[in-house]
Amino acid sequence: MSIKHLALSAVIALAGVFASSVQAAEPARSKAWDAAGAAGYLDRRLDWWRSWPKAERDHGTHCISCHTALPVALARPVLRQALGQAETSATEQAMYADVVKRVRMWREVEPFYPDQRSGLPKSSESRAVESVLNSLFLVTRDNERGGPLSPDTRQAFANMWLLQIQTGDLKGGFAWLTFRLEPWESETAPYWGATLAAIAVAKAPDSYAASPEIADNVAALRGYLRTAYTKDSSLFTRMTVLWADSHLHGVLEPAQRQATIDQLLAAQSSDGGWSLTRLSSWRRRDGTEIADVSDGFATLALADSLTPSPKRRGR
Repeated sequence: MSIKHLALSAVIALAGVFASSVQAAEPARSKAWDAAGAAGYLDRRLDWWRSWPKAERDHGTHCISCHTALPVALARPVLRQALGQAETSATEQAMYADVVKRVRMWREVEPFYPDQRSGLPKSSESRAVESVLNSLFLVTRDNERGGPLSPDTRQAFANMWLLQIQTGDLKGGFAWLTFRLEPWESETAPYWGATLAAIAVAKAPDSYAASPEIADNVAALRGYLRTAYTKDSSLFTRMTVLWADSHLHGVLEPAQRQATIDQLLAAQSSDGGWSLTRLSSWRRRDGTEIADVSDGFATLALADSLTPSPKRRGR
């Protein structure tokens, strides 16, 4: 397991938790939260990522990432609201410009990791990852602007649906990058990818999730997410699917949902937090075990999974 991935993944979970709770926070607690510092940190990290030569891609674009760009896309709109800011930062604008450019040039741009340089099947994996992230990023921007669903976002979704798996074990899901880095770039990561797709669909304005033209796609996506409950999946994977269900309702049966919640609550440590060791069987890359102590990643990810969306979408 990559410690860097754990630390950066915690920011993703924090973004979701903060988005769900910032408006309900007590005034005294809100004053203690350095929203400007958090916003500045995210902007600096994204600036660094975009200036890193290995993040550069063809046609003058840059790779968007689960570990750097995604936390910015999820958290910055909430931080902007908390700070009373009206405009997106220059860093975000550059990121979204890349996303829009690649969506519009989908047939011309190379995959983030072409097979010829990264080995099979990295082209199909990175195409699917990008299509899901593009959709989620642009939906987030549409929502912050107050809707409607923009033409670029519709195109991003169209690109995504064309890459939805039609048969086999992944039917209804999406191929996902596998670099043997738990949890986001691993053999079980397609459930993470499908969760992000489900959240993007559920959050899309104009009741997009209920559109007749994507009814079969959404049904297949729900069906794939349910397979986590027919396999020997980790509690972490089932927690991820619970997060998807909290947005795109109808993924889980009530009994499945409650059973997962009960298992997660039973895994709580005496200090009130959760540890990775209680959610999975992961070990560090050097083979050593992860200490059974509460950590921010597990605790924040679980809190977001247990936070239902304010509206029941996608029914």
